[in-house]
Amino acid sequence: MNSPFKVACIQTNSGVDVAVNLAVASDFARAAREGGADLITFPETVNIMAPDRATLKANCQPEDGNAALLGFQDLARETGAWILIGSLLVEVPGSDKMANRSFLLDGQGVVRARYDKIHMFDVNLGGVETHRESNHYNAGDKAVLTETPWGALGMTICYDLRFAYMFRALAQAGAAMIATPSAFTQVSGLAHWHVLQRARAIETGCYIIAPAQCGSHPGQRKTFGHSLIVDPWGQVLADGGEQPGFIIADIDLSQVVEARDKIPALTHDRDIVLTKV
Repeated sequence: MNSPFKVACIQTNSGVDVAVNLAVASDFARAAREGGADLITFPETVNIMAPDRATLKANCQPEDGNAALLGFQDLARETGAWILIGSLLVEVPGSDKMANRSFLLDGQGVVRARYDKIHMFDVNLGGVETHRESNHYNAGDKAVLTETPWGALGMTICYDLRFAYMFRALAQAGAAMIATPSAFTQVSGLAHWHVLQRARAIETGCYIIAPAQCGSHPGQRKTFGHSLIVDPWGQVLADGGEQPGFIIADIDLSQVVEARDKIPALTHDRDIVLTKV
């Protein structure tokens, strides 16, 4: 594990105007960098939140030449910080569906890793909201663990948070941090956001870094906010509340070793036989 560093979560209220969304997010990132952030993370679909497929598709571009990605690469070069783009919507060649894709950029703007969201948010929240992400997005099929100057980072997006096996696999493969950029609904966020983030940290002995969308978006959609940075013992180091902005916390990856030494649950897997009686 390397020396302590600072991580920032940018919290946004993205709408349909991509240029405005990126300008606001970038200004928060510059302020976070001035505050000492070495790794700056953004939420899911940071470039656009729109209520209809037509608007999303009209603002979706291939990865090659993607204007939003190019803008974040410029921001990385400008600030010298590593940047996790929580996700952008990306055209998929030969498909009428999009990818919900996260990118990790180094301080020179080079794409070091990319991850396509695996678990699709197909839910009916008691008649309050219905979402069918599988109608619009191709699900990814590869979990991603990547190196940073400070330690190994596992990449996930939003609904992946509910699938503990994925986080356990990332931790057992060497992740010291796991990012969970999200656009969590207000309804499910009130019930589950904090407890799930803390549970994933406790189960894996990882830092959990959770930048989030917040507030009201076009189409009467509401997201929960409360970007979180959680330590490997499950303690919340920073909470972004309900308004756009950013949070910063110090990360000391020796705490990962300490938590796992105290409770080495990642090494205690057992084969089981399920018996129904």
